[in-house]
Amino acid sequence: MSQDLPITSYALLGLLTFGDDTDRGLTGYELKQRADFTLRFYWVSPAMSQVYSELRRLTDAGLVRPSGEGRGTTYAVTDAGREALRTWLRETPAGFPVFKHPVALRLMIGHLSDGDTLRTMLEGYVEEVHAARADLREVRTGLEGVDAPGEAFHHPSLVADWGLAHFDSEIRIARRLLARLGEEAEEDH
Repeated sequence: MSQDLPITSYALLGLLTFGDDTDRGLTGYELKQRADFTLRFYWVSPAMSQVYSELRRLTDAGLVRPSGEGRGTTYAVTDAGREALRTWLRETPAGFPVFKHPVALRLMIGHLSDGDTLRTMLEGYVEEVHAARADLREVRTGLEGVDAPGEAFHHPSLVADWGLAHFDSEIRIARRLLARLGEEAEEDH
């Protein structure tokens, strides 16, 4: 039976399982940096205060082991933590993502705006997605050579590939919407 933890706890616990720091562990700050670097593409990176509150929760549950004191405290995943992750992966439904998309929200109430404003918004969004895609491409390139099946970063590379395909899809969708708005503007003239 999986433990009753928020998904952010599982995300942080999972970040502690990557082979480069499992013996020494990571400080809360290092864990936050890792979360910012990786989670930002597909999950909300927690605030620093949330990292520490989740680490306390995980420590209290025996899922991480703290070592040291103060800012130098490091946290390493325990065997119970690894088992909690395995149980969570095995027994918890995947869940449907919450579609929280500010561009879609703005477009939904676009009747309160004009076509030029909406097109400018979508064009800006396409530029942002291109920039995020370039960042993720850089991350994905950094995984090359350690991404084969059985290697430490195989599964993160799968997620990076998914993210790249998602960004490509977002760009295609936004461009189609831009074309529709352009056609509608021509029809109005």
